[in-house]
Amino acid sequence: MTLLGIDVGGSGIKGALVDSETGEMISERFRIPTPIPRTPEAMTDVIAEVVAHFDYKGKVGCGFPTIIKKGICKATGNLDPTWLGVNVEELLEKKTGLDFTVINDADAAGYATMNYGIGRGEQGLVIMITIGTGLGSGAFLDGKLIPNFELGQIPYKKYSKIESWAAGSAKDNEGLSYKKWGKRFNKFLQYVELIVSPDLIILGGGASKDFDEFKDQIKIGTKVIPAELQNHAGIIGAAIASQHKAPKV
Repeated sequence: MTLLGIDVGGSGIKGALVDSETGEMISERFRIPTPIPRTPEAMTDVIAEVVAHFDYKGKVGCGFPTIIKKGICKATGNLDPTWLGVNVEELLEKKTGLDFTVINDADAAGYATMNYGIGRGEQGLVIMITIGTGLGSGAFLDGKLIPNFELGQIPYKKYSKIESWAAGSAKDNEGLSYKKWGKRFNKFLQYVELIVSPDLIILGGGASKDFDEFKDQIKIGTKVIPAELQNHAGIIGAAIASQHKAPKV
C-alpha cells in the first residue's frame, strides 16, 4: 500500500509517498517553506498544497512539531499561539477531505527509526532526538512508543526551554561552529541522561547527517548514534502511523 507522509517543521513542510510494507520512500520529497507567522490557516493551506502535489486520495500521516493528544494541539512550541487547543486532525480533514492521523513529529521520526531503521530490535529505553528548529524527542521502551516525551521543553538558565539555546536553529541564528554548538547540545544530552537514564540515544533531523562534525563534543556515558534515515524519518514514520494508528493519547 502507498501512503502519504507529511513532516511539519519550523522551517519547512515536507511530504513524500511511502511503501507501507518496506517503509521506503517511493517518490521524491516535496517541500514548501513553513509560512511565517505559523498560524493554523496559513499552515493548513501549505499542507493542503503538499497533498495536492501528489494528487493523493488515501490516508495521510502527519508529524506535527508539538504535543498532540487525540489529534488536539496541547502546546504551541515554536508555532503561533492560536494553535493551542485546535483539533489538528479535524482541521486538516476538513481542508483536504482526507483521513489524517496526526502525531508528534519526533514520535513519527522515532516510529520510523525503531521499525525500519537503526533502532530496530533495540530493547530498553531508547530516546530519539530530532535536531532542527527545536529539539524534538521520542521515547521507546522495548520498542513501544511513549508519546509526547518533550525533553526539549526543559527550562535552562534564562531560557524558558533549552531548545531555544541548543537546537539546530540556535546554531544557525548565532553563526556557531559545530564545536561551539556541539558543547551546547552535549549539555542538553547531559540533562536527558540525568532525567531519564536511557539505554541508547538516536539523533535524527537535519543536523544528524553532520554527526561527524560534532560527535567529539558528545561526552556522556550513554551511547549516541545518528539515525540512518536522517531527516526522512519524520515523513516515513508519519505515513506508517496512518496505517497502524500509532498511539494517540
